[in-house]
Amino acid sequence: MKFIYGKQDWKTFERGEENCYLMTNGLGGFSSLTMIGSCSRNDHAVLMACMHSPNHRYNMIHRLEEVIRIGEEKIHISSQDDADISFREEGYLYQTAFTYEDYPQWTYLVKGVEIVRTIALMQGENTVGISYEIRNCSGEEVKLEINPHLQFVPKGSPLSREQQFTMEDGTITSNGQRLHVKTNGLLQERPLVFCDGYHYAYDVCDGRRETGSTAVNHSVSCKVEAGGRDSFYIIYGIKAELPGMEEILEDMRRHRNALKKQAGFTDETASTLAAAAHQFISYRSSTAKQTILAGFPFFEDWGRDTMIALLGCCLATHRYKTAESILHTFMTYCKKGLMPNLFPEGKEAPGYNTVDASLLFILTVYEYYRKTEDCVFVRSAYQTMREIIDWYEKGTDFGIRMDEDGLLMAGQDYDQVTWMDVRVGEILPTPRHGKPVEINAYWYNALCIMEEFKKFFPEDEREYGLMAAKVKESFGAKFWNGEAGCLRDVLSGTKADDQIRCNQIWAVSLPFSVLDPEREKQVVEVVFRKLYTPYGLRTLDPADEEFHPAYGGPQLERDLAYHQGTVWVFPLGGYYLAYLKVNGYSEEARDHVARQLESIGAALREGCIGQLPEIYDGENPTSSRGCFAQAWSVGEILRVYDALRK
Repeated sequence: MKFIYGKQDWKTFERGEENCYLMTNGLGGFSSLTMIGSCSRNDHAVLMACMHSPNHRYNMIHRLEEVIRIGEEKIHISSQDDADISFREEGYLYQTAFTYEDYPQWTYLVKGVEIVRTIALMQGENTVGISYEIRNCSGEEVKLEINPHLQFVPKGSPLSREQQFTMEDGTITSNGQRLHVKTNGLLQERPLVFCDGYHYAYDVCDGRRETGSTAVNHSVSCKVEAGGRDSFYIIYGIKAELPGMEEILEDMRRHRNALKKQAGFTDETASTLAAAAHQFISYRSSTAKQTILAGFPFFEDWGRDTMIALLGCCLATHRYKTAESILHTFMTYCKKGLMPNLFPEGKEAPGYNTVDASLLFILTVYEYYRKTEDCVFVRSAYQTMREIIDWYEKGTDFGIRMDEDGLLMAGQDYDQVTWMDVRVGEILPTPRHGKPVEINAYWYNALCIMEEFKKFFPEDEREYGLMAAKVKESFGAKFWNGEAGCLRDVLSGTKADDQIRCNQIWAVSLPFSVLDPEREKQVVEVVFRKLYTPYGLRTLDPADEEFHPAYGGPQLERDLAYHQGTVWVFPLGGYYLAYLKVNGYSEEARDHVARQLESIGAALREGCIGQLPEIYDGENPTSSRGCFAQAWSVGEILRVYDALRK
């Protein structure tokens, strides 16, 4: 899918900063700017390099200042907001187009001079290429000068005026990092200049640091005579041997086309999402295997997010070897029945504060088996899955244990172990300690899966089926809220029990039904009536007194709203799968879901182009919030497209 934008999409500077692009390199590094080429966040960068995959990132080249000189006149074609609006660069006024397919391109028209800028990121390397095509019909000689604004600081850190920058033989050195440059333009070293006061409108929205600084120590330029055409490129990379611009562009095209072909979707939106899914898959140095990053620009790779995202990002796109590699990594780090929520970094030990990752691991192995019939892998994973069941039954860390009624309990003190895991000091906006509804649905499905997998290990004498039957009986008796016609969110003995939340949808969408068909239909109807939006499910019924209509502001305000009504994209996948299930996957149901999914095409044009975000406001979900690109959002919608084509 080629995304095309015109001047009507940046009628104002503020409109121009609403959307951005994202390219990733498979190492944790990325390139991302707005569609007018500005940085509206600290984390925007022409090159965000990753020195130790996937989380040790450095903002190397923050932005590009671009000036065209026509005769004696000097005009910026770059755009950048400044705390002092009189210093704002307003190149967007000359911008005529922005397109994004395999990589972003900008077109400018300045007094008869047309300029096309292209940026591309090499896969598997911290290398970025920038090219300019210039057609000069101005009647005078023109000069295009590029001033790269540097930072060389860890992602999110401010630049210090004490920081030194040196340049020698095409290599820039600062803060212990080296960056090589290659160009067919005129490269000139400049006296070091610090530029302060950049204004980041989208960090202001999220209560983050709203200003930043850069340093400039060189420029690259090209002159074009009247009536002439020319082009030049600038390549920056961590490696000394740098590729050419066409090699980088061809690498991007070939790579994305291969991803789409492998996924095999005929629907254009689904095919675009298949390419978007790959942007989250990264190499992890500490495990020497692949992992899934939860979201850009903020998040790392987490166990829960990986298990949810893997179903769509890998299985629905037919990337089975990648899925197997990731699952093997989790098996290696399983401890006391718990899968890691955070992987080791340096001397830091893995973190295990999640109740659902292990249960989702069993579900993911099952879905992998349904796709591949790879019984060899199931046999290799069986002992790990059995250990999970054993530990959950007898009890493990974080208050996780099976109660006498067969249901799972989880959470204690200030430990937040479900996906609604926000904690602000001693404030737990959604504690959910007790027996969460989706956790027990996962638990039931894990037991059913183990009963089915026993065919590979007939010597296993555990009665998983009997355990599952007990869970199903207790689940129906205790979670069903007859007055509301849906499921309780948690069994805790607090008012939170009867809050209407999206977590109940997974009790319907999972492969093994813990509810009878009539109750499943009622859950789907209530979720649609109370929580559904075309871009995601609300996390809380708007009629609830704790409902927050909007997400934003300082961290405390954001966290209090995070799971209290905010619309999340990823549960929408569970809703559509549940809808198809309760309607027997009929042609009418499939057509209905396909029509509703048309809204996703519009979502791909807003925020991060070609991607799906983490969240939207709860009351009126019109603009993306949080991470502008979220793995489980993309993965869960891909699962729906995968279900529709079966």
